[in-house]
Amino acid sequence: MNTDKIQSEMTMENVSVSFPIYHGGSRSLKKSLLFRSSGGHLAADANHRIVVEALRNVSTHIAAGDRVALIGSNGAGKTTLLRVMAGIYEPVVGTVRTRGTISPMLDIGLGIDPDISGYENVRMRGLILGMTPDEIAGKMQDISDFTELGEYLDIPVRTYSSGMMTRLTFAVATSFAPEILLMDEWIMAGDDRFITKARHRIDNFVAKASILVLASHSAETCRQFCNKALWMDRGMIKAAGSLEEILEMYAETQRGTVDVA
Repeated sequence: MNTDKIQSEMTMENVSVSFPIYHGGSRSLKKSLLFRSSGGHLAADANHRIVVEALRNVSTHIAAGDRVALIGSNGAGKTTLLRVMAGIYEPVVGTVRTRGTISPMLDIGLGIDPDISGYENVRMRGLILGMTPDEIAGKMQDISDFTELGEYLDIPVRTYSSGMMTRLTFAVATSFAPEILLMDEWIMAGDDRFITKARHRIDNFVAKASILVLASHSAETCRQFCNKALWMDRGMIKAAGSLEEILEMYAETQRGTVDVA
């Protein structure tokens, strides 16, 4: 980890996020949805609208040096929590305080213009990530070498295959030193050759971060990158602690040996 950075941290206090369902107008539909929502995902707000409660009363503190895995089933709230941390979603209740630059790797295709060249997209993407033109120019050769796209970088990216696009966006996203790094596990998906080539780059990228928060379904991936974990369940933090402790608790529920009600 880069120890020259400021002491990054993130604090969340009683954070809740909900999304209204605008086409759930009938009383019978509302009653049916609420009845079937035994986990509390759905509720009615003050205006009697059905809302999806994506996060409920989430509080946590993440300090410099923490590598936190977000663990839980699909729909547990992991990606929503990452998006709140990134400032993409605003809580309806609660506060989020951060110290340090946030680098979200949630949608690495953000800001790609299909009608301009690879090189031009690199420059635009770098600016979106907060880099200066000189910083972008200084990283251009590294990005070009990693993508192995050669002369394709001179032509519009609408001509690229999905694999070529992944190489381009991944190379740009991992070309700077992050402070608070937010990652969704799918970012590491791709063809075998690309993953083999990218693994060392990912390791170095993560090592530069002061804080890492990673949403993952893979215990192996969590062990590779993380030392702590938050177990998300139905939009709430069910448990928090050391990685191995939380992985074991979660594994027991998957085996059906622990009551999760």
